[in-house]
Amino acid sequence: MVRQVLLIEDEPNIIEAISFILSRDGWDVRSHSNGHDAVDVVRARRPDVVILDVMLPGRSGFDILADIRADPDLEQVPVLMLTARGQRKDREMAERAGATHYMTKPFSNAEVLDVVRTLVQP
Repeated sequence: MVRQVLLIEDEPNIIEAISFILSRDGWDVRSHSNGHDAVDVVRARRPDVVILDVMLPGRSGFDILADIRADPDLEQVPVLMLTARGQRKDREMAERAGATHYMTKPFSNAEVLDVVRTLVQP
């Protein structure tokens, strides 16, 4: 069974890179690029993993994550947060908000693949 990743990111180069890395590994990667309706897309797609950028047009990744964690149907979905801000306070905010894993940009291809694989292991 093919596992699905929903990538919520607004940078075309990052979308392309992550999609390529994961697709080559057999993942079904779908992307969405704004925060306005991101939670609705998560509800509709029911992905195995969400990769969520912190800074999105329309709505913060932290707000989106809070809505995901507050929804009983989505609360268990693993969420990998991506951000260009790697300060300790940002990492702590992500952990408090319920991020399953937190990764700063730039990241290595191998690191993204390893984390996503780890997030869906039983």
